Amino acid sequence: MGRLKVADIYNRDLAKRNIFTRPPEPPEDLLMADPSDSVYIGPTSIFHIPFSWTFSRLTNPHIAVVGITGSGKSYLVKTFLTRASMVWNTNAIIIDWAGEYKDWVKQTGGKVVSLGKGSYINLLDTAGMRPIERVKQVIRTLEILTDLGQYPEQRRLTEQAIEQAYVGAGLRLAEVTQKDALGNPLRPPTLRDVLRILQDKLEGGTYEFPAELENAIYRLRNFTREGEDFFAEQSTLDLDAFTKAGLVDIDLSGLPDEVFRSLAGLSILQFIKEKMRSEGWTPKQGLKLFVVLDEAWKVAKDDNSDAVTIVREGRKYQFGLIVASQNPTDVSEAIFSNVGTTFIFRVKFERFMDYLQASLNFSNYFREEILKFGVGQAAVNMAFQTATKFSDTFIVEKVVGEEPLQEYFLDIESVLTDEQRRAVEVAKTYSFEKNELKRRLRVFGLDDVHIEEVTTLFDKKNRHLDVVSFVILLERFGLARSNITAYLKDIGIDDPTIISIFSKADFKKLGLEDKDITEVVLSE
Repeated sequence: MGRLKVADIYNRDLAKRNIFTRPPEPPEDLLMADPSDSVYIGPTSIFHIPFSWTFSRLTNPHIAVVGITGSGKSYLVKTFLTRASMVWNTNAIIIDWAGEYKDWVKQTGGKVVSLGKGSYINLLDTAGMRPIERVKQVIRTLEILTDLGQYPEQRRLTEQAIEQAYVGAGLRLAEVTQKDALGNPLRPPTLRDVLRILQDKLEGGTYEFPAELENAIYRLRNFTREGEDFFAEQSTLDLDAFTKAGLVDIDLSGLPDEVFRSLAGLSILQFIKEKMRSEGWTPKQGLKLFVVLDEAWKVAKDDNSDAVTIVREGRKYQFGLIVASQNPTDVSEAIFSNVGTTFIFRVKFERFMDYLQASLNFSNYFREEILKFGVGQAAVNMAFQTATKFSDTFIVEKVVGEEPLQEYFLDIESVLTDEQRRAVEVAKTYSFEKNELKRRLRVFGLDDVHIEEVTTLFDKKNRHLDVVSFVILLERFGLARSNITAYLKDIGIDDPTIISIFSKADFKKLGLEDKDITEVVLSE
């Protein structure tokens, strides 16, 4: 066997051979940590180093998680919260847009609070702030969620009315703790008080621009109508107690729409931020609290949101914010650029990859790997406190949770052309979490009996099912084609393939599956 003479090789040849190039993983001393002060995630893909997350080496404890439906996002979040509780006794509040986590929280012995069913959050609660500071927060929130920022005069009127409401309740705008003559804390005003002040001004007939006043009144009335006054009554939820109550799921799925859910999410986040700010940093191990925002696009996307403020202010608070989303473009680039850790599960659209790559500046190697990920695989980007000469992005082979990650597969080979079947780069199988499938089917209205039939069929087929048979089964159980289409898209199947799937399903039901198809309707 001949020996390699380095001196006789050109530099460009050495570069091609990658003889002295370290694989893209940080050294093990940055990936491994004391088990009593870290959360275990899983082995890395190259050297199989057991990666344990700890915020002590990072710029901040905040986390972003992205990936398509069924790729492992919620599995990671649940595992992370469970282990943080065991390691640090960390509390957790999940601001749950779609009620996705409530069953799991109940199973683990946590507390579920459903906002919108006799529960109220007073938008004007001061949360330990001076009223004048809360006025600014409320106005900023209304600007994010409504068109208030486009109308300076209406904004001025609303801000002025909120200040007058605090004064009318006996509160001085520049003071924090205020009590009555008997020493009891003064109660803050509500949105109804603000609305009354604006209405009195309109009825007085002396204001120069009554149309501006009427529009300001109409905007606030949307939040004070009977049955939709979730933020216009004195608070019935003790958010202070929730920060110390273990695992708490605040279910927002009962609120009427995205604006109401976002108003709740922002209000809760603002309260927690002020609570942590007032308590300050204490020399204790770990973190006091994790707060989860899942698919909260209105809260996470706007650069003026408190979610962005918290991430930008880094380590100032002793709690971690976890922002999770299926669509990374629904999350402000400022969050990706400033969080201490980003977990990237499978991503299906090139434009999403463009957004992530521009925000996190990882190489094309990682881009190509992410597009091929299976369930539970994730790229991890970490912002270390000190600059390193090593890659700050690496791949976790599979997230290792408290229970096995159960993976199901849909085989689409039966709907591919002969040319597609021969092509190596064409995906022939799509994978997803079993629990995510069950959750989505429940959201679509399928009962537990039928859901069990679907999962049993997967299990009997060694967790693989032909996609056409899957579609026919769901339609037999009464699922709308539009819902099935939405799910197939969410796990990464493109529109032309979905058209072919439904075409095959229609003709198979007629016993004509070998015929050519020219047209199919995707939704009902």
